[in-house]
Amino acid sequence: MYRERATEPLLAARTGPGTGARTGPEAGARTGPGAGLEPGTESGEHGGYTGGFGRWDRLAGVRNRPQRPFTEPGSLYFPPELHPVALHPLVTAGGPERVEWLLLRRLHDYLDFTIQLEALAVIPVVTAISRGRSGLRLPEAMRADAFKIVTDEAWHAQVSYDFARQVARATGVPPERPDGGGPPAFTERLDAIRDRLPYGIRGVEALLFAIVSETLISGILAEIPRDERLPGSLREHVRDHAEDEGRHHVYFRAVLRQLWAALTPAERGAVGPQVPAAIQAFLAPDLARAAEDLRTLGLPERSVEQVLAESWPREKVAGDMAGAARSLVRYFGEAGALDDPATRDSFETAGLLCPDA
Repeated sequence: MYRERATEPLLAARTGPGTGARTGPEAGARTGPGAGLEPGTESGEHGGYTGGFGRWDRLAGVRNRPQRPFTEPGSLYFPPELHPVALHPLVTAGGPERVEWLLLRRLHDYLDFTIQLEALAVIPVVTAISRGRSGLRLPEAMRADAFKIVTDEAWHAQVSYDFARQVARATGVPPERPDGGGPPAFTERLDAIRDRLPYGIRGVEALLFAIVSETLISGILAEIPRDERLPGSLREHVRDHAEDEGRHHVYFRAVLRQLWAALTPAERGAVGPQVPAAIQAFLAPDLARAAEDLRTLGLPERSVEQVLAESWPREKVAGDMAGAARSLVRYFGEAGALDDPATRDSFETAGLLCPDA
């Protein structure tokens, strides 16, 4: 089992732009000088990649910013606009303590999501890239920078875990859910994407989701550092994370270009329509956890359903996702993904395309 883990790539090895899996000359693989090089390079050394990690030692949070101690307990721990159930009249009618508790639970869920995302979705992919086991032929500089991202993301998980414990000690609200929380919602959504892919390219969903999660502009990362209603230590904690993610954003934009160039036209046609589902897997509100919290507050099931439906109307959720994904959609367009009719149709159906896209 460990030998398989050590040798199995995320994706069947690519041999060059659009040639697909490396299965020999009869399958269309390139051979001879230059075979197996990444798009846009003859030497395999740089491939046009100019990463943002040249000053990593001086800029990375793990190198230069201490863990932020939580020292300012108050009454607002998460922007209620980003967790609209806390603003619903059926919730606020129960008093400010209910609102405070819901927002504390949302903060704990955010910190736990960060831990799970880094550990389950991002670190395994960048570890594979660093070891040359992604299935893509990437420039050496990209492999070297992947090691730095592994370090960054492990730090983000560690400080999120520690920060959650500090919040719990200060507020008396534990980070754990009574049932242990179960697996994060994105894991089930990714399993569904994997099941829809052709067998020969299963594994690409891991690369795809890492690209999506590292290039979307999260409302949390954008809004919390600027929200002066929140504890300063929380704002600094999220700001530190956001600054690192800016470099990761640039890196995974480059990974997307490499991935799309390496897929065959048929593979692009299979993967492209799944991109909106990967975006939704990252951005969709976790209705199950929100419902659990509302039940804990004593709301009857009918009221729980009403609060969820009115807090996250379908049109607003779609609009928020489109706004967060605007840059990512542009990157897929630049890569040529939207030239495929089925892919473009899936983006349009999901409401991710602007009228002029």
